[in-house]
Amino acid sequence: MKIRVKKLDERATLPTYGTEYSAGADLYNLPESVEIVPHATVLIHTGIAAEIPEGYCGLIFARSGLATKRGLAPANKVGVIDADYRGEIMVALHNHSDLAATVAPSERVAQLAIVPFLKAEFEESDELSDTVRGAGGFGSTGR
Repeated sequence: MKIRVKKLDERATLPTYGTEYSAGADLYNLPESVEIVPHATVLIHTGIAAEIPEGYCGLIFARSGLATKRGLAPANKVGVIDADYRGEIMVALHNHSDLAATVAPSERVAQLAIVPFLKAEFEESDELSDTVRGAGGFGSTGR
């Protein structure tokens, strides 16, 4: 599958895959430092826009090393890029740590996975089918 990407800033880096089998492509900060104070969220500019095909969406996930080693992860946990969005892809990066963190110029800040989805038609109903689990949730199935 080919995804058309437009550089909105000539300094931007196109997404890249770290390995042949990577599910997510790395998204890069523009070539400028960004400081994120403890427990704050900053919009990180990637300088790119993408044309996600109809029937697909782009999901923005944390980079595991950035999240576990420096406490930096998307504020909304998973960002969603709809197929009709043509604006700049930005990452709302949150600093979960008690220390200020600097995002280096052109640093990999998140990963983008292109995934298919099913569009549902929601229909109101007075009754739902029964299951063994029923309405049990939040740990109701065991430890």
